[in-house]
Amino acid sequence: MTVPDLTLARAAVERGDFGGALEALAADPEAPGSPEGLEVAAAARYGLGDLEGAIGSWERLSALEAGAGRSEAAARAAAMVAVLLLCESGLMAAVRGWAARSRRLLGDAPPGAVHALLALVTAYERLLTGDPEGAAAHAREAVELGERFGVDPARGLGRTAVARIAMQAGEVEHGLALLDELAVDLAAGEFDPLTTGNVYCELVCAALWVGHQDRAREWTTVMDRWRTGPALGSTHGRCRIHRAELLRISGPVASAEAEALGACAELRPWMRREYGWPLTELGNIRLRRGDLDGAEEAFLEAHGQAWAPQPGLALLRLAQGQPEVAAAMVRAEIEHPMSVPWKERPPFGGLRLVPLLAAKAAISAAAGDAAGAEEAATQLEEICGSYGGPLLRAEARLARARAALVAGRPEEAIEPAQDAASAWTELEAPYDAGEARVVLGSALAACGRGELARVEWRAAATGFGAFGAHRRAAEVARLADLAGAPARPAPAPAVAWLERDGERWRIGYADKEVSVPDLKGVALLARLLAAPGREFHALDLAGAGVVEPGLPVLDQEAREAYRRRLVEVEADLEEAERDNDEARRLLAARDRDYLLAELAGAVGLAGRARLVGGTAERARTSVTRSLRYGLRRITALHPVLGAHLARAVRTGACCSYQPDPVAPLAWRVRC
Repeated sequence: MTVPDLTLARAAVERGDFGGALEALAADPEAPGSPEGLEVAAAARYGLGDLEGAIGSWERLSALEAGAGRSEAAARAAAMVAVLLLCESGLMAAVRGWAARSRRLLGDAPPGAVHALLALVTAYERLLTGDPEGAAAHAREAVELGERFGVDPARGLGRTAVARIAMQAGEVEHGLALLDELAVDLAAGEFDPLTTGNVYCELVCAALWVGHQDRAREWTTVMDRWRTGPALGSTHGRCRIHRAELLRISGPVASAEAEALGACAELRPWMRREYGWPLTELGNIRLRRGDLDGAEEAFLEAHGQAWAPQPGLALLRLAQGQPEVAAAMVRAEIEHPMSVPWKERPPFGGLRLVPLLAAKAAISAAAGDAAGAEEAATQLEEICGSYGGPLLRAEARLARARAALVAGRPEEAIEPAQDAASAWTELEAPYDAGEARVVLGSALAACGRGELARVEWRAAATGFGAFGAHRRAAEVARLADLAGAPARPAPAPAVAWLERDGERWRIGYADKEVSVPDLKGVALLARLLAAPGREFHALDLAGAGVVEPGLPVLDQEAREAYRRRLVEVEADLEEAERDNDEARRLLAARDRDYLLAELAGAVGLAGRARLVGGTAERARTSVTRSLRYGLRRITALHPVLGAHLARAVRTGACCSYQPDPVAPLAWRVRC
C-alpha cells in the first residue's frame, strides 16, 4: 500500500477515528495483504468493538510473517492474539495455545518486547487459574520487560496484576496505593488506549472487591470521562456495567437497570464469554427492583453463557418462597464454585466468598437455620479481619445480627444490626441500609420494644421506596402496620389525574395542572396508572401483531472464529489430559462446552442461522424509550409529579406503576 494511505490510517487510529482508518486502508488495493495494513486494521477493528475482526487481522499477520521467515514479527502477532483473547474472551485454553505458538516462533531469541507480552499473558493465566505465586513472578517480569522495551500492555496491566496479587494476599492498603499510582499515570496519558481502557476497568473492579466504593466511584467517573475520547473495544460497555454496579448500591435502581441493559446491548457475546457479567448484574438489579420474572430471565441467560449467576439466583429463589432450594444453591456454589476465568472478580480466596456468605446468612436466617447463619457470620468476620474495608465490615455485622436473631438471642442482634445500618448509610447504600433496619426492627420487636421496631421498619420502607424497590417497600410497610397497635387511620391518599383532552393530555396534582402532547409514552403511562401494581408485558403494551425476525445470533465471521477457537481448545484439552493437569483440564472442558453451546445456539431448523433482536426485544426497547420520553416531558412541566412517576414507574420486559407505600397517590385516569 502507499505510504500516504498508511500514514492517514495510523493517524486516524491515534485520534480515535477507527472508521476513518478502515476507509483509508480500503482506498489502497494492496492493503489486505500488507503487514502494515493488517496491523492498523487490527487496531481499528478492535477500536470499533469488532473483536473477531481484530483477532483475525492479527492471525493473518502472524501467518504472513511466519511464511516470510520473519519469526519474531510472527511471534509478536501471535502474542497479540493471546492478549486480546485474554482481555475479552475468557477462553484460557485458546490464550495458552496462542502464547505457546508465540514462544515456538521466538525460539531462543533474546528478551524483547514479545517476551514482555508473553510474561503478561502468563501472569494473568496463572492468576485466573489459582496460582498467585507463579502469577506474581510473571507479573514482575512483565513490568520489568515492559518498561525496558516500551510495551504498554505489559507495563500497565503488569502493574495492575502486581497490585491485585498483593490485595488478594491481604495487603489491601499496599495494593490500593499501587493502583492509586497507576491511576495517576493513566490520567497523564502514559499508556495506549487498549491498555488504558483495560486498566481503568480493573481499577474499579479491585476497589469493589474490597468494598471501597469511594475509589470505585472516582475511578468510574474518570473512566467514563476518558471513554468519550479515544476509548475503544469493549470499554464503553464495561464502563456502563461499573456504573450499573454502583447504582445498584446507591440507587436509583431504574437508572441502574438502564445502564445494565445498555451494557448488555454493547457486550453481546461476539466471542465475549463475559457477556454473562452484565446479564448477572442485570439480574441482581431486577431482583432488588422486585422484577422477579425479569431477574429470572437474566440469571438463566447468564447461566447459559457458562457463567455463575450466584448468589443472585439463590436470592431470587428465596424471594420466590423457596428457601430450601436457595440454601442448596448457595451451598453448592461455595463448595464447588463454577470455574470461570473472570478478571472482574477475585479468582480465589476469601474475597470471592464474601457475596456468597452474605447470601448464605440471609437465606439461613429466613429458613430458620441457626447453624448455617452462625457459620456464615463467623467466616465473614474472619475475612473482614484479613481484608478490612467498610463494605466488608457492614456485611459481617449484618450477618452477625442475623445469626443472633435466628438463634433466639435478639438482644445480641441489636448492636450489630445498628452498626450495619449506620455503615450502609455512610456508604450511601439505601437498599442495604434498609435490610439492616429490617433486621434491627425484628430484634427490637422480639425484645418487646415494638414502637422502636416500627420506627425502624417505617424508615426502611421509606428508603426502599426512594431507592425504587417498591415491592420490598410495600412488604416492609405491611410489616410495620401489622405489628402496630390500633394505629391512627391512614389519611386518604392525595389525588392526581391524567385525562385526555382532544389531541393533548391534562395531568395534575394539588393545585397545579399542565398539558402535554398526545405522546405514545403518555398513553402507555395512562394504562399503567389505571391499574396500579399490575405488571404489563412490553409486547402487550407495544401491541405487536406481527413477529419480526431479528439479527443472526452469530454472523459467518463469528461462527468461523468460534470453530477456530474450538480447535485450539481441543488441543489444550488433550495436552492437559496428557499431563494429568486436572485444573487445566476442567477449564479447557468448560471452554469447549461453552463454544459448542454457542455454535449450537446459533443454528436453528435445517441448519439456518438463529436470530435475536426480534419483536419481543424490540418491544421492550420501544416501550421503555417511549415511557421515559413521556416522563421527561411531564417532569419538565410538573417536576413534583415527574419525580413521583420516576420513582413509581417500572420499565423493562414488564412495566408497571407501583404506588409509593409511604405517600400514595390515587390516580383518576380518563382516556
